[in-house]
Amino acid sequence: MLKSKPKNIALIAHDLKKRSLATWVFNNQTKLKRHNILATATTGGIIQKHCPQLRIRVTKSGPLGGDQQIGAMIADDGIDLLIFFTDPLSPHPHDVDVKALSRLAVVYDVPMACSGATADLIAASGYLD
Repeated sequence: MLKSKPKNIALIAHDLKKRSLATWVFNNQTKLKRHNILATATTGGIIQKHCPQLRIRVTKSGPLGGDQQIGAMIADDGIDLLIFFTDPLSPHPHDVDVKALSRLAVVYDVPMACSGATADLIAASGYLD
């Protein structure tokens, strides 16, 4: 089976979900290491500590424009997969940015996982092979 070209994967997590995302990335690092990983600043730093062998390009922190930077990349066809572990039970001062990012992923038909279960399904689907 031929491997597809490397994908551009954006990783974002709300504060209470950052550890869950870092654990998911750790458990899937074999599949992820051949792809281009992009993350918002704080999320990227936490993931880098758990998976130092992964090269992660970081944007600004989400509340400081990182979500919008990733949204712009989606609009420019620069993101192939968005993994955004959201926390629907906590308030987020930049909620409008989060909604805009989710809307762009839907508008541009970018696969998006908002939880570990959905991210597991994408990983198991062969999309990352």
